[in-house]
Amino acid sequence: MKKMAASLSIAALAVGAFAAAHVPSADAAMVPLAQVQAGDLIRGESFPAVYYYGRDGFRYVFPNDRTYFTWYSNFDSVKYISDADLAKIQIGGNVTYKPGVKMIKINTDPKTYAVDAGGTLRWVTTEAAAVALYGSNWNQQIDDVPDAFFPNYRLSDEHITSAGDFNRASVSAAATDVNRDKNLAAPRYVDITANGFGGTVTIPANTAVKFTNTDTANHTATADDLTWGTGTLRPNESFSRYFRNPGTYTFFDSLNPDLKGTIIAQ
Repeated sequence: MKKMAASLSIAALAVGAFAAAHVPSADAAMVPLAQVQAGDLIRGESFPAVYYYGRDGFRYVFPNDRTYFTWYSNFDSVKYISDADLAKIQIGGNVTYKPGVKMIKINTDPKTYAVDAGGTLRWVTTEAAAVALYGSNWNQQIDDVPDAFFPNYRLSDEHITSAGDFNRASVSAAATDVNRDKNLAAPRYVDITANGFGGTVTIPANTAVKFTNTDTANHTATADDLTWGTGTLRPNESFSRYFRNPGTYTFFDSLNPDLKGTIIAQ
């Protein structure tokens, strides 16, 4: 194990937006937001950061190049949208490594982990298991993940002590895209009109709700206990929020307090 631990120390990755040279030229044609579809790679005009547009309507951040290249081999399919349109898409979180492609670790933890479905980490407890799964150059198949991004992953109690404990090819093939790996689903849509929110809405827990102001006046959706809110939505503006836990969520329009709504997550 000492040999394995010593081999795990590799250079930390640079964090932040991708270098501009990695992305198509700035004169690429702009795509209207209405033409952006779930699963697309998008970026704005001014900055080279690339995002994954999720099925839930949020954009997901690639923390660095190495995360990106576990999913894609190039930037050929990136779509350019305006900075204004990019700002309309809320950030939903960070993309994690594609399952089965690499092992990862952090500087403050000597353990090496295989990445399983949904960003689940499984400790590779022996060098023999690492060799069997990742080859004789297993120590070159490890990336350091900055501590700040380690909480994006979940630690599993199921460790890997032999090759039979983990099927790299199977978990990688199952993760056909980020949508599937993160189990992202289309949001439930709630239109805000002059008459309110359309009554009680029942959704499965851990579902995103997209509030859209379809009226000609400004509106909000604000929790009765003031723990969340859309802020002021002008006509045609939207705001999305996940309702992670089961419960009854009541809200009102702070600009028109007589307008009330309820979401039941179950």
